[in-house]
Amino acid sequence: MDINKTIGLTALAACLAVAGCEGETDTTTAQSEQVARTCAAIGDTPVRLEGGTFAMGQAEVYAEEGPVRQTTVDGFWIDPHEVTNRQFAAFVEATDYVTLAEKPVDPAAFGVSEEQIPPELLLPGSAVFTPPERPSNRYSDWWKYVPGANWKRPYGPGGPEAQPDEPVVHLGWEDMQAYALWKGGRMPTEAEWEYAASAGQPATTEQPEEANSWQGVFPAVNRETDGFRGIAPVGCYAPNPNGLYDMVGNVWEVTADLFRPGHDPADTDNPRGPSENQAYDPLNPGFPSRVMKGGSYLCAPNYCQRYRPASRQGRDPGMGASNVGFRLAYDMPPA
Repeated sequence: MDINKTIGLTALAACLAVAGCEGETDTTTAQSEQVARTCAAIGDTPVRLEGGTFAMGQAEVYAEEGPVRQTTVDGFWIDPHEVTNRQFAAFVEATDYVTLAEKPVDPAAFGVSEEQIPPELLLPGSAVFTPPERPSNRYSDWWKYVPGANWKRPYGPGGPEAQPDEPVVHLGWEDMQAYALWKGGRMPTEAEWEYAASAGQPATTEQPEEANSWQGVFPAVNRETDGFRGIAPVGCYAPNPNGLYDMVGNVWEVTADLFRPGHDPADTDNPRGPSENQAYDPLNPGFPSRVMKGGSYLCAPNYCQRYRPASRQGRDPGMGASNVGFRLAYDMPPA
C-alpha cells in the first residue's frame, strides 16, 4: 500500500485544492500579450550564504505569514535554481528510482468500497493545472487528476515531454527526500529558504517583474507579459542579490518544516518549525503538511498574491502537482 500517495489522492478527491493558493477571482477576458524573453545558461554550483539575522514573515497580506520577527540562521549552501528535470533524470538513471506519481494506488487505502472510487484515481498520475474553458471560481474547474502525468510528462501522456532545464514537478515528499539523499544535500528549513530569498531586501506586496507569475485575471486570462504561459526554464529572470534564481514565482518550493498557520514569535534561532503533533494545515487537516514557499506561475494580483519570500502554505506530502518543485540546501560544499 502506498499510503503517502493515497493521502494525496484522498485530499484531491475531497476538495481539489492543490493550487497552493486561495482568493477571490474576477473573470474578465483579454488578449495575450506575450513578450519574448531570453533565458541564460546558468550553472548548478550551490551558493554559499553566510549566516545572519533578518525580518522573517510578513503581516499585511495573509495571516499565516505573520507575525514578523527577527530570526537568525547559520551559514549554509543552497542551490542557485530549482532542481531541474535534467538533474532529476541523472538521479533516476543512476538509481532506477520510481516516483509516487508513477505508481498505482491500492484501492483498500481509501477506506471505501472500490465501486465508490473514481477509476482514474487508482491509476498512476498527478494533479495538473488545466485552464478552464469558461470563467470559473471553482478549484475543480482548474485542477485535474491526470492519469499518466508525472515528472517525465508534466502535462500528461498527451502533452510534451519534460524539458531539461525546467524545474522538475509532480514529486511527493519522499521523492524529494530520495533525491536529496543521493545528492548529499537536504531540504532547506523555511527560515533558511526565506533568508536566501529575501536577500536583505525590504518586504513588498508588488507583483515582481523579474519572476514568472500570472499577468492578468486568474484563471481566465494570462497576458504572458513575463514571456511564459506556464513553467519557465531556470535562468530566464534576473537573480536576486544572493545570486539565486526563481526564488519567487515559477514553481512553489517545498521546505523541511511542517506547516501550521503563523510563526512562533519565540522561535527565532535557527527555527525548524512545529513538531508533528503541533502541525496543522486547514486545507489538509487529517495529516501534517510541509511548508512550501515563494508562489508559482499561477499567482496573480487577484488570486494568490504569494510571489514573495514570506509567502507560505501547507503542501500535501503524498502527491505532487504541476506547479510545485524544490531546491536543496547543504551543510558543507557538495562533492
